[in-house]
Amino acid sequence: MKKIFQISYLFIAITLIILGLRWMIVDEPWLLDKVANEERLGISFKELFDNNINQSLPDYLRQIYRFFGLWIIIIGFFVLGLSSSSMLENSKIRIILLACVGVMSYSGLLLAIIWIPKSPFVYLGCSMVAIHVLTFYSHIKIS
Repeated sequence: MKKIFQISYLFIAITLIILGLRWMIVDEPWLLDKVANEERLGISFKELFDNNINQSLPDYLRQIYRFFGLWIIIIGFFVLGLSSSSMLENSKIRIILLACVGVMSYSGLLLAIIWIPKSPFVYLGCSMVAIHVLTFYSHIKIS
């Protein structure tokens, strides 16, 4: 069961790192979720950026998404560090990891369902919740 717990969190950590890198590297990261973002805005990005007052908006969005990507990468490395086999020997660390990743996964999924229901990130959120349930079950079996 410890291996299932560890592999689950390795998967979550690697997923977070890859997502963060994508948001940092892509030139127009808001287009990664174009349909959901345009639905939420109520306007297409073309119309939004064509407006003279919004000329600097793409640069601002790029900056915000890059910071967001950096934070997601940091969280991924944090989860990766806490999911090492030596850390998982301590049940208190497992509980902290379960709580933090659980809050992140469930609240992220809830916000995605409420604000951007057409986003493919809803499916990713469902996957993260399923993995969290599996790791919670593994934790119970380990204890």
